[in-house]
Amino acid sequence: MCHSLVQQHMAGLCLNGYIRLQNPYVKTVGLYGKARVLFGLYLLFTGIEKMVNQFIQYLQLFRNIPPADADIITNALQSRHVAEGTVLLEEGKTAKEIFFICKGILRIVTVNSKGVPVTYFFLKENRFCTILNSFNNEVPAAEGIQAACDAELLVITKKSLLHLYQQIPYLEKLLTGIMQQALLDKIQIRNAYLGEDAATRYQKFLMRQPDIALRVSLGDIASYLGITQQSLSRIRRNTR
Repeated sequence: MCHSLVQQHMAGLCLNGYIRLQNPYVKTVGLYGKARVLFGLYLLFTGIEKMVNQFIQYLQLFRNIPPADADIITNALQSRHVAEGTVLLEEGKTAKEIFFICKGILRIVTVNSKGVPVTYFFLKENRFCTILNSFNNEVPAAEGIQAACDAELLVITKKSLLHLYQQIPYLEKLLTGIMQQALLDKIQIRNAYLGEDAATRYQKFLMRQPDIALRVSLGDIASYLGITQQSLSRIRRNTR
């Protein structure tokens, strides 16, 4: 089990919980009120712990991560809960963070030739998300990143990542390989829609990414498939 990030959060949560427990109002509520505060702290603790363990277990699919290294990695992570529509990176800004999606869906957003923002790609749980060219080369991002639905993320900054590479030399090759393969997978999925009519693109989307289809807005799906929302609604009616 990885404790570093969990311990950091718990230190703050316990202090906050202690302050709340000393609050006169909470005291008037009695043991029931105190129990609710402690239960809230427990839920937050277990949620963060679950996110951290999910991340380390994902890395261990590709190679063994010794417990000492897992603690070092965990210490570099930040947790972030974001609501649907939250902008995590604006187009034209330099990407300085990598996101690991524990729960939810992020979308890569770009502006088309008409100046209209469109969804370029969706990323779901157990995927890294950043704009690699911007992150690696410190140049303005050609795309942006938004939350397509409420999401729970682990975040690592470039400064922290470079420091990790010095502490754990094998980590750079590991993460680079994972993200490069993800990029190839993304290109393969996008290419599958090329040259198809709107109805066929939608059918392929349902077959290839059904879990995403159930969790994001119709507007995001329509822009991803390169059609209007009205056309998508008509296609959906005709396929039922």
